[in-house]
Formats: sequence, structure tokens, C-alpha cells
Amino acid sequence: MNPVAVVDVGGTRLRSATWTPRGGLRDRTEAASPGRYRDPDATPEQLRARLVQEICQAVPARPDAVAGVSVGAALDHRTGAVYASAPLWGDCTEPLDLLGELRAARPDVRWHVVNDVTAALLHAAASPVLAAVRKVLLATISTGIACRVIDQRDGRIAVDDCGLQGEIGHLPAHAAMRGEPLRLRCDCGAPSHLAAFSSGPGIRRVAELLRLNRPRQWQESLLGKRIADGAAFEDAFAAALHSADAAATELLSVVTEPVADVVRTALCLDPELDRIVLTGGVAVGLDEHYRTAVLEHLDRAGTYLTGELAPDWARRRIEIAGPESADCLVGAGIAAAGQR
Repeated sequence: MNPVAVVDVGGTRLRSATWTPRGGLRDRTEAASPGRYRDPDATPEQLRARLVQEICQAVPARPDAVAGVSVGAALDHRTGAVYASAPLWGDCTEPLDLLGELRAARPDVRWHVVNDVTAALLHAAASPVLAAVRKVLLATISTGIACRVIDQRDGRIAVDDCGLQGEIGHLPAHAAMRGEPLRLRCDCGAPSHLAAFSSGPGIRRVAELLRLNRPRQWQESLLGKRIADGAAFEDAFAAALHSADAAATELLSVVTEPVADVVRTALCLDPELDRIVLTGGVAVGLDEHYRTAVLEHLDRAGTYLTGELAPDWARRRIEIAGPESADCLVGAGIAAAGQR
């Protein structure tokens, strides 16, 4: 088959490449996403116009061109319309007919648009190991948070009446630090959503509360010292966890508890979930530290009876998957090629 042009629009990065099932990804490029983090003074309308333009520019002109686009946004999978993307456009919820806009701008291309979590799940679900299980839930913990479930027996990713599934980042959540409830506002504008505490930006907000509420502990911590020395927050956080820094360990425990709450509920409601795959910049960047923190919450408060009768039940199901096995670009190619 001819190469598929693939584009992944994240909250902070826009990646593109060409993809074939046998050759994989080639000609990769990466740039800042045309969103509010790159252009904080632009209006949502301006940002959306730039998004369409930059996606089109990423697709080479060729006969019978096919493009798969993965978008980090709440997306109607029946129509390709985008409802909202807090990382890209903040609290704007005016729907964008992304598929229609792309077709109008580049009628020479056969366009396919999917949510980025759906794309990552399609790639992960294609692995021989996961192809043999009943259901897979993939959750991305990054600039935003969302999940999708696929039934491997028929390949279905079910959606609701609005073409949505798994927008867990905007569920009400509870987070506390040493017993004191935290109250933070989500990028979408609502208070105390899961993403307000556990997304990449949310973790930095919780870290700021730790710094303000316990300045001495922060200053003496390896996490605080590395940041004071100019290290990027993500690098400082990972390094502090590797060194078993108390402040970093406490911070990770606080921000993973709301995620563990969702995982616990999912496993309780659907016992056919044979794998919980955690991916995205936060989960992959912290890797086993992140998985261990989630499992510690589930060990302390697991599913009723099953958590006691089969203590390793959750441990056998939860894994971290990096881009080598859950890449939105590959998933966008799989969707565009009609393989799932």
C-alpha cells in the first residue's frame, strides 16, 4: 500500500510522519502545537484555523493521498467533529467540524480523524499479547487525561450518543495532601476534575501547593533544589523519585490517588478488563515509579473481596506502555488504512 500521512495533535506537540504496516514510521517531524500554550494571546477561532492549516501542511501532495489524524480532544467519532480540547483551547466548547474543515481545505486527501487515545489504543491492541485478551483499557496521562476501552473479540470501541467514550479527565475527583482536601481548577474551567490534579499541568499545580504550604520541606528536598537550580520540572521530578526524595514521593502519591480511584472503579464495573495500559508523557516519563504508586493505592484499598481473595489481580493487569507499543501516529495509520 502507499504510505499513509499521519499527524498527531497533542496539547503541546504536533507530530507528523508517513506510515506503512511493514515499514512503520518514516520522515518524522515535530513542532509545538498551535494551541494556547504556544500562542496564549490568540483566540480559539485563530488557534483552530492554525490547527487546520498546519495539519494540511503536514500532508504531502501525492496521487490518492490518505491521511490519518490523531487529535488530543473530545471527539465525536461518528462525524469527526471536535467538541473541546482544554489543553488546546481552554474552556472553549464551540464544536469544530475538523473532518469537514480538512476536507474543504485539502479535497485531494482522503482524511480519517480519531481521538489520540483511540489511536494509541489501536496500536497497543494490535500487539500479539493484547490481541489474545478480552478487553483492553488504555489511559493516557499527559497534558490531558482520557481513556478508551476496546473489545478485542469484535474490535469495537463503543461510543455513547455523542460519539464519546472515556473522557475521565473531566470527571469530578478527590485529592488530598496529608488529609487536607485540595481544590484546584481544571484547564476546562471547572473545579476539581481529575485532570486538575493528575495531568502534567495539574501535577505542577499540586507541586506549587506543596511549595507554598511547606516551604521548608520544599527547600530541603531534592525536588525543590533541582528546580531552584534551573532544572525542568519533569526532569527534576523523575530524578528526585529515582533518589527516593520524600517530597517527590509524597507528590506522586497525591496525584496518582485520583487515577487509582478511576482504575479501581473500572475494574469493579467490568471484570472483563484484562489489561489496563497507562501511557502518555507523565506515565511513561515516570515509568515504574508511576505504576508502583498506582498499585500502592490499590493495595491499600482494592476492589471489594477480589482485592483480598486475589491480591495480585490488579498487579497482573496494569502496565506502562511507551511510544514503541502505543504510538498515536501508528494508531492513526491503522485507522486510516482500515485495519481496525
